[in-house]
Amino acid sequence: MPISVEDSQSKLKPTKLGFGMIILILSWYGMEAVHELGHVVHALASGGIVNSVSIPLWGISCTHINPNPYAAFVVWGGPIWGSLIPITMWLVVKKYFRQPLLMNVVAFFAGFCCIANGAYLGIGWMDRAGDAGDLMREGVSVGWLIGFGVIACVSGLTIWHLWTNELRKKSVGQAVTDEV
Repeated sequence: MPISVEDSQSKLKPTKLGFGMIILILSWYGMEAVHELGHVVHALASGGIVNSVSIPLWGISCTHINPNPYAAFVVWGGPIWGSLIPITMWLVVKKYFRQPLLMNVVAFFAGFCCIANGAYLGIGWMDRAGDAGDLMREGVSVGWLIGFGVIACVSGLTIWHLWTNELRKKSVGQAVTDEV
């Protein structure tokens, strides 16, 4: 028996909404942390010196590097590792840890990070904001920013699609099991 829209809407309780908001907020700070970690890794790999990393309660995170001998390389590190680390976490949890809550949280986080980093570069070039602006000042073509944005956003949406398909299968399987 398929699950109706009424059934799915009636299951949204204040505790689920609160839990969802907490996951969203933690995902934002987690995304900023892995993004800035990417800048730090690339800075250290290129001989730069990391002066500070800031992840403020309100506002956008920032990594200060001086000297920064390969600025474009360092800037690319944020969105690249900010997407690849969560994807790797998702794949590891999916393969080795079958705990449903952990799998759901990590799947959401991985998709969120990919979409956030993809949108950051993919549309950030219009305002020359943040990393997109830094990359443009370093001579990186807008096409590369858009290309990365599309790939990262599609990756995030694909993760969410696969994750929700798994949830749907389990939900339908549970409904069938309950009827028997």
